[in-house]
Amino acid sequence: MTLLSVLDQTPVIDGHSVADAIAATVELAQLADDLGYTRYWCAEHHGLRGVSNPCPEVMLARLGSVTQRIRLGSGGVMLPYYSPFKVAEQFMMLEALFPNRIDLGVGRAPGGDMRTAQAVAAGTYNRGDIFPQQVADLVGLMSGKLPADHVAQGVLLQPQVETRPQLWVLGSSEFGGLLAAQLGIRFAFAHFINAHFGDRVAQAYRERFRAGHEAQPYLAAAVFVICADTDEEAADLEKAVDLRRVQMAYGLNAPIPTIEQGVAQEYGEREKLVIDREKPRSIIGTPERVTERMLALQEQFQADELVVLTVAGSYRARLRSYELLADAFQLAR
Repeated sequence: MTLLSVLDQTPVIDGHSVADAIAATVELAQLADDLGYTRYWCAEHHGLRGVSNPCPEVMLARLGSVTQRIRLGSGGVMLPYYSPFKVAEQFMMLEALFPNRIDLGVGRAPGGDMRTAQAVAAGTYNRGDIFPQQVADLVGLMSGKLPADHVAQGVLLQPQVETRPQLWVLGSSEFGGLLAAQLGIRFAFAHFINAHFGDRVAQAYRERFRAGHEAQPYLAAAVFVICADTDEEAADLEKAVDLRRVQMAYGLNAPIPTIEQGVAQEYGEREKLVIDREKPRSIIGTPERVTERMLALQEQFQADELVVLTVAGSYRARLRSYELLADAFQLAR
Protein backbone atom coordinates (compact mmCIF):
# COMPACT_ATOMS: atom_id res chain seq x y z
CA MET A 1 0.00 0.00 0.00
CA THR A 2 1.24 3.48 -0.89
CA LEU A 3 1.66 5.80 2.08
CA LEU A 4 0.33 9.30 1.45
CA SER A 5 1.00 12.41 3.52
CA VAL A 6 0.16 16.12 3.30
CA LEU A 7 2.36 19.19 2.88
CA ASP A 8 0.49 22.41 3.61
CA GLN A 9 1.75 25.92 2.89
CA THR A 10 -1.39 27.57 4.35
CA PRO A 11 -2.18 29.32 1.06
CA VAL A 12 -4.10 32.60 0.99
CA ILE A 13 -6.51 32.57 -1.95
CA ASP A 14 -7.37 35.94 -3.48
CA GLY A 15 -10.46 37.39 -1.82
CA HIS A 16 -9.80 35.52 1.44
CA SER A 17 -8.09 36.63 4.63
CA VAL A 18 -5.13 35.10 6.43
CA ALA A 19 -7.62 34.01 9.10
CA ASP A 20 -9.49 32.08 6.38
CA ALA A 21 -6.24 30.42 5.29
CA ILE A 22 -5.38 29.36 8.84
CA ALA A 23 -8.89 28.01 9.39
CA ALA A 24 -8.56 26.06 6.13
CA THR A 25 -5.33 24.50 7.40
CA VAL A 26 -7.04 23.35 10.59
CA GLU A 27 -9.93 21.93 8.58
CA LEU A 28 -7.62 20.10 6.17
CA ALA A 29 -5.56 18.61 9.00
CA GLN A 30 -8.70 17.21 10.60
CA LEU A 31 -9.82 15.78 7.26
CA ALA A 32 -6.40 14.21 6.62
CA ASP A 33 -6.52 12.66 10.08
CA ASP A 34 -9.93 11.14 9.31
CA LEU A 35 -8.98 9.98 5.81
CA GLY A 36 -5.90 7.98 6.83
CA TYR A 37 -3.00 10.15 5.66
CA THR A 38 0.27 9.27 7.40
CA ARG A 39 1.59 12.72 8.34
CA TYR A 40 0.74 16.41 8.02
CA TRP A 41 3.59 18.84 7.44
CA CYS A 42 3.52 22.64 7.63
CA ALA A 43 5.98 24.73 5.64
CA GLU A 44 7.78 27.87 6.81
CA HIS A 45 7.65 30.98 4.62
CA HIS A 46 8.25 34.67 5.24
CA GLY A 47 7.07 37.87 3.58
CA LEU A 48 4.85 36.20 0.95
CA ARG A 49 1.22 37.19 0.38
CA GLY A 50 0.26 33.83 -1.08
CA VAL A 51 1.25 31.71 1.94
CA SER A 52 0.81 32.54 5.59
CA ASN A 53 2.72 30.33 8.01
CA PRO A 54 6.04 31.78 9.26
CA CYS A 55 6.15 29.47 12.31
CA PRO A 56 5.22 25.82 11.77
CA GLU A 57 5.97 24.95 15.39
CA VAL A 58 3.10 27.16 16.57
CA MET A 59 0.65 25.80 13.99
CA LEU A 60 1.57 22.21 14.89
CA ALA A 61 0.53 22.76 18.49
CA ARG A 62 -2.90 23.85 17.27
CA LEU A 63 -3.20 20.93 14.85
CA GLY A 64 -2.22 18.42 17.51
CA SER A 65 -5.09 19.60 19.67
CA VAL A 66 -7.70 18.89 16.97
CA THR A 67 -6.36 15.60 15.54
CA GLN A 68 -6.04 12.12 16.98
CA ARG A 69 -3.49 9.90 15.22
CA ILE A 70 -1.84 11.59 12.23
CA ARG A 71 1.84 12.52 12.57
CA LEU A 72 2.52 16.27 12.59
CA GLY A 73 5.67 17.97 11.44
CA SER A 74 7.58 20.76 9.78
CA GLY A 75 8.14 20.60 6.08
CA GLY A 76 10.24 22.33 7.06
CA VAL A 77 11.83 24.64 9.58
CA MET A 78 14.36 26.85 7.79
CA LEU A 79 17.21 26.01 10.12
CA PRO A 80 19.83 28.66 9.11
CA TYR A 81 17.69 31.28 10.87
CA TYR A 82 17.80 29.58 14.25
CA SER A 83 19.72 27.98 17.07
CA PRO A 84 19.55 24.18 16.70
CA PHE A 85 19.22 23.95 20.50
CA LYS A 86 16.13 26.18 20.52
CA VAL A 87 14.57 24.27 17.62
CA ALA A 88 15.22 21.02 19.48
CA GLU A 89 13.50 22.44 22.58
CA GLN A 90 10.45 23.49 20.57
CA PHE A 91 10.01 20.10 18.96
CA MET A 92 10.71 18.25 22.18
CA MET A 93 7.85 20.24 23.69
CA LEU A 94 5.62 19.22 20.79
CA GLU A 95 6.73 15.62 21.32
CA ALA A 96 5.83 15.91 25.00
CA LEU A 97 2.38 17.16 24.04
CA PHE A 98 1.79 14.61 21.27
CA PRO A 99 4.05 11.57 21.88
CA ASN A 100 5.19 9.55 18.85
CA ARG A 101 3.45 11.96 16.48
CA ILE A 102 6.04 14.67 15.77
CA ASP A 103 8.38 15.10 12.78
CA LEU A 104 11.17 17.67 12.68
CA GLY A 105 11.96 18.39 9.06
CA VAL A 106 14.58 21.02 8.28
CA GLY A 107 15.73 22.85 5.16
CA ARG A 108 18.27 25.51 4.29
CA ALA A 109 16.28 27.75 1.90
CA PRO A 110 15.25 31.21 3.13
CA GLY A 111 11.54 30.66 2.49
CA GLY A 112 11.29 34.15 1.02
CA ASP A 113 13.39 36.83 -0.67
CA MET A 114 16.82 37.82 0.64
CA ARG A 115 15.73 41.17 2.07
CA THR A 116 13.09 39.36 4.12
CA ALA A 117 15.66 36.75 5.11
CA GLN A 118 17.92 39.43 6.53
CA ALA A 119 14.99 40.84 8.51
CA VAL A 120 14.06 37.44 9.92
CA ALA A 121 17.67 36.72 10.86
CA ALA A 122 18.30 40.22 12.29
CA GLY A 123 20.74 40.97 9.50
CA THR A 124 22.90 37.85 9.86
CA TYR A 125 21.32 35.32 7.51
CA ASN A 126 24.12 32.92 6.55
CA ARG A 127 22.58 31.57 3.31
CA GLY A 128 22.81 28.03 4.62
CA ASP A 129 26.61 27.96 4.99
CA ILE A 130 26.45 26.30 8.41
CA PHE A 131 23.40 24.15 7.67
CA PRO A 132 25.28 20.80 7.67
CA GLN A 133 26.73 21.52 11.10
CA GLN A 134 23.34 22.63 12.38
CA VAL A 135 21.72 19.37 11.25
CA ALA A 136 24.56 17.41 12.84
CA ASP A 137 23.91 19.37 16.04
CA LEU A 138 20.24 18.39 15.95
CA VAL A 139 21.19 14.74 15.54
CA GLY A 140 23.55 15.03 18.51
CA LEU A 141 20.96 16.80 20.65
CA MET A 142 18.24 14.27 19.91
CA SER A 143 20.54 11.29 20.45
CA GLY A 144 22.38 12.73 23.46
CA LYS A 145 25.69 12.21 21.67
CA LEU A 146 27.19 15.67 21.23
CA PRO A 147 30.98 16.01 20.92
CA ALA A 148 32.76 16.60 24.21
CA ASP A 149 33.78 20.14 23.18
CA HIS A 150 30.34 21.18 21.92
CA VAL A 151 28.88 24.30 23.53
CA ALA A 152 25.68 22.41 24.44
CA GLN A 153 27.46 19.37 25.89
CA GLY A 154 26.09 18.77 29.39
CA VAL A 155 23.28 21.31 29.02
CA LEU A 156 19.85 19.93 29.96
CA LEU A 157 17.58 19.72 26.91
CA GLN A 158 14.02 20.33 28.02
CA PRO A 159 11.46 18.94 28.26
CA GLN A 160 12.85 15.55 29.18
CA VAL A 161 10.59 12.87 27.67
CA GLU A 162 11.07 9.26 26.63
CA THR A 163 10.26 9.67 22.93
CA ARG A 164 11.87 11.79 20.21
CA PRO A 165 10.65 13.50 17.03
CA GLN A 166 11.58 11.91 13.73
CA LEU A 167 14.35 13.88 12.01
CA TRP A 168 14.16 14.70 8.30
CA VAL A 169 16.24 16.69 5.84
CA LEU A 170 14.20 18.35 3.10
CA GLY A 171 15.80 19.31 -0.17
CA SER A 172 15.49 19.77 -3.92
CA SER A 173 19.08 18.95 -4.88
CA GLU A 174 21.85 16.43 -4.31
CA PHE A 175 23.16 18.53 -1.40
CA GLY A 176 20.29 17.65 0.93
CA GLY A 177 20.19 14.00 -0.07
CA LEU A 178 23.90 13.45 0.52
CA LEU A 179 23.76 15.27 3.86
CA ALA A 180 20.87 13.06 5.00
CA ALA A 181 22.76 9.98 3.81
CA GLN A 182 25.93 11.01 5.64
CA LEU A 183 24.09 11.60 8.93
CA GLY A 184 21.81 8.59 8.57
CA ILE A 185 18.47 10.37 8.68
CA ARG A 186 15.30 10.49 6.61
CA PHE A 187 15.16 12.51 3.39
CA ALA A 188 12.29 14.18 1.53
CA PHE A 189 12.91 15.34 -2.04
CA ALA A 190 10.87 18.35 -3.22
CA HIS A 191 9.78 17.24 -6.69
CA PHE A 192 7.29 20.14 -6.65
CA ILE A 193 10.30 22.49 -6.72
CA ASN A 194 12.65 20.50 -8.95
CA ALA A 195 10.97 18.09 -11.34
CA HIS A 196 14.24 17.05 -12.99
CA PHE A 197 16.90 14.53 -11.87
CA GLY A 198 15.21 13.86 -8.54
CA ASP A 199 15.39 10.12 -9.12
CA ARG A 200 19.18 10.42 -9.34
CA VAL A 201 19.25 12.29 -6.03
CA ALA A 202 17.08 9.58 -4.49
CA GLN A 203 19.37 6.86 -5.83
CA ALA A 204 22.46 8.61 -4.48
CA TYR A 205 20.79 8.98 -1.07
CA ARG A 206 20.09 5.28 -0.86
CA GLU A 207 23.48 4.19 -2.18
CA ARG A 208 25.48 6.45 0.15
CA PHE A 209 23.30 6.08 3.24
CA ARG A 210 25.28 5.26 6.37
CA ALA A 211 23.45 3.89 9.38
CA GLY A 212 23.38 6.64 11.96
CA HIS A 213 20.34 8.26 13.52
CA GLU A 214 18.29 5.75 11.47
CA ALA A 215 19.34 2.20 10.72
CA GLN A 216 17.93 2.22 7.18
CA PRO A 217 17.32 4.89 4.52
CA TYR A 218 13.81 6.27 4.23
CA LEU A 219 12.80 8.46 1.30
CA ALA A 220 9.71 10.56 0.66
CA ALA A 221 8.94 12.35 -2.59
CA ALA A 222 6.96 15.58 -2.16
CA VAL A 223 4.74 16.18 -5.20
CA PHE A 224 2.29 18.88 -6.31
CA VAL A 225 -1.06 17.24 -7.01
CA ILE A 226 -4.59 18.40 -7.72
CA CYS A 227 -7.24 15.71 -8.18
CA ALA A 228 -10.68 16.59 -9.55
CA ASP A 229 -13.89 14.72 -10.31
CA THR A 230 -13.90 15.58 -14.02
CA ASP A 231 -11.44 16.51 -16.75
CA GLU A 232 -13.21 19.84 -17.17
CA GLU A 233 -12.84 20.76 -13.50
CA ALA A 234 -9.20 19.67 -13.54
CA ALA A 235 -8.53 21.88 -16.57
CA ASP A 236 -10.01 24.92 -14.80
CA LEU A 237 -8.01 24.22 -11.65
CA GLU A 238 -4.86 23.91 -13.73
CA LYS A 239 -5.44 27.34 -15.24
CA ALA A 240 -5.28 28.90 -11.77
CA VAL A 241 -1.99 27.04 -11.19
CA ASP A 242 -0.67 28.35 -14.52
CA LEU A 243 -1.47 31.92 -13.49
CA ARG A 244 0.31 31.42 -10.17
CA ARG A 245 3.40 30.10 -11.96
CA VAL A 246 3.48 33.15 -14.21
CA GLN A 247 3.10 35.49 -11.25
CA MET A 248 5.99 33.80 -9.49
CA ALA A 249 8.16 33.95 -12.61
CA TYR A 250 7.59 37.71 -12.74
CA GLY A 251 8.29 38.12 -9.02
CA LEU A 252 4.75 39.24 -8.25
CA ASN A 253 4.03 38.91 -4.52
CA ALA A 254 0.30 38.18 -4.62
CA PRO A 255 -2.34 35.87 -3.14
CA ILE A 256 -3.14 32.56 -4.85
CA PRO A 257 -5.31 33.18 -7.95
CA THR A 258 -8.89 31.96 -7.91
CA ILE A 259 -10.22 29.49 -10.46
CA GLU A 260 -12.19 32.31 -12.10
CA GLN A 261 -9.08 34.44 -12.44
CA GLY A 262 -7.16 31.57 -13.98
CA VAL A 263 -9.89 30.79 -16.50
CA ALA A 264 -10.18 34.44 -17.54
CA GLN A 265 -6.44 35.09 -17.93
CA GLU A 266 -4.89 35.40 -21.38
CA TYR A 267 -1.17 35.03 -22.09
CA GLY A 268 1.45 36.16 -24.53
CA GLU A 269 4.12 33.91 -25.98
CA ARG A 270 6.57 34.60 -23.15
CA GLU A 271 4.04 33.60 -20.49
CA LYS A 272 3.13 30.46 -22.42
CA LEU A 273 6.79 29.44 -22.36
CA VAL A 274 6.84 29.88 -18.57
CA ILE A 275 3.72 27.73 -18.22
CA ASP A 276 5.11 24.97 -20.43
CA ARG A 277 8.41 25.02 -18.55
CA GLU A 278 6.67 24.60 -15.20
CA LYS A 279 4.21 21.85 -16.21
CA PRO A 280 6.43 18.93 -15.07
CA ARG A 281 6.23 20.17 -11.46
CA SER A 282 2.49 19.43 -11.26
CA ILE A 283 0.24 16.39 -11.49
CA ILE A 284 -3.33 17.52 -12.20
CA GLY A 285 -6.31 15.49 -13.40
CA THR A 286 -8.96 12.94 -12.51
CA PRO A 287 -8.21 10.17 -9.97
CA GLU A 288 -7.30 7.65 -12.67
CA ARG A 289 -4.80 9.91 -14.42
CA VAL A 290 -3.35 11.32 -11.21
CA THR A 291 -2.81 7.99 -9.47
CA GLU A 292 -1.13 6.55 -12.56
CA ARG A 293 1.40 9.36 -12.64
CA MET A 294 1.92 9.34 -8.87
CA LEU A 295 2.61 5.61 -8.83
CA ALA A 296 5.01 5.96 -11.75
CA LEU A 297 6.86 8.70 -9.90
CA GLN A 298 6.97 6.61 -6.74
CA GLU A 299 8.48 3.76 -8.73
CA GLN A 300 10.98 6.10 -10.39
CA PHE A 301 12.13 7.41 -7.01
CA GLN A 302 11.75 4.09 -5.19
CA ALA A 303 10.03 6.28 -2.61
CA ASP A 304 8.77 4.85 0.65
CA GLU A 305 6.10 7.54 0.80
CA LEU A 306 4.53 10.36 -1.22
CA VAL A 307 3.89 13.75 0.40
CA VAL A 308 1.18 15.65 -1.45
CA LEU A 309 1.12 19.46 -1.79
CA THR A 310 -2.13 20.84 -3.16
CA VAL A 311 -2.51 24.58 -3.80
CA ALA A 312 -5.78 25.10 -5.62
CA GLY A 313 -7.91 28.09 -6.58
CA SER A 314 -10.51 27.27 -3.94
CA TYR A 315 -10.37 25.71 -0.49
CA ARG A 316 -13.27 23.42 -1.36
CA ALA A 317 -11.38 22.07 -4.37
CA ARG A 318 -8.35 21.42 -2.17
CA LEU A 319 -10.38 19.41 0.33
CA ARG A 320 -12.03 17.46 -2.48
CA SER A 321 -8.65 16.66 -4.03
CA TYR A 322 -7.42 15.01 -0.83
CA GLU A 323 -10.70 13.11 -0.50
CA LEU A 324 -10.39 11.73 -4.02
CA LEU A 325 -6.77 10.71 -3.45
CA ALA A 326 -7.64 8.92 -0.21
CA ASP A 327 -10.32 6.93 -2.04
CA ALA A 328 -8.10 6.20 -5.04
CA PHE A 329 -5.25 4.91 -2.88
CA GLN A 330 -7.62 3.17 -0.46
CA LEU A 331 -6.05 4.74 2.61
CA ALA A 332 -6.77 2.94 5.87
CA ARG A 333 -9.18 5.00 7.96
